[in-house]
Amino acid sequence: LAMTAIGNGIMLHGGLRAYVATFFVFSDYVKPMARLSSLMKLPVTYIFTHDSIGVGEDGPTHQPIEHLSSLRALPGLYVFRPCDANENIASWKTALSLKAPSAFVCSRQGLETLEISRNADISKGAYKVVEKLGAKVTLMASGSEVHTAIAASKLLENDGISTSVVSVPCFDLFVEAGKEYHKSLLGDTKVLAVEAASGAEWYRFADDVVCMESFGASGKDSALFKEFGFTAENVAAKAKAVLS
Repeated sequence: LAMTAIGNGIMLHGGLRAYVATFFVFSDYVKPMARLSSLMKLPVTYIFTHDSIGVGEDGPTHQPIEHLSSLRALPGLYVFRPCDANENIASWKTALSLKAPSAFVCSRQGLETLEISRNADISKGAYKVVEKLGAKVTLMASGSEVHTAIAASKLLENDGISTSVVSVPCFDLFVEAGKEYHKSLLGDTKVLAVEAASGAEWYRFADDVVCMESFGASGKDSALFKEFGFTAENVAAKAKAVLS
């Protein structure tokens, strides 16, 4: 709380660009001051790490569940959850152009860098990382789950189900982009969203969501993602269920 208040004070004084940083689950402690950042339109940068149940052995006390939904609900705060290093760079470029506070929610896990994200334009919050003409289903995801969605799309393609994948590094910017842009990415397909968090906001666009419906558990990240359904196999099965 004090760290964030100091960050606001630095921005009000001028001359420096302030950022504050901690584990994502501790965003609860900085939220009162983040709310003031939003009210005053101060471009403080919030950097949160250990963004999901992938925290693993630290257990459910350190695994954020409702926190993404909570921060996205805060007016005037732009929440970025990049899927790799390229998206992280693009998110910083976008965030620095905003006259508003932003939050970076970053993975604990090492994430493969995607070739398609190299020159990604995320100014509207989302873009296609897998595009298929005549797609029947679109998978939406952010952060580490983008990689899971891509793997699931390959399984679906093997079963003859044409599948597109949309990465959404900034849900807030995507909402602001408007219905025409939403339509350009999602078309008339069925939509399944994938995010290792509470996921309630995704129903704004998705027919169904693979998300957390409980607290996490203590264990290796790979075991936890499997236990809670964040695997290519489960996502592909859910997509088939949405189509049926």
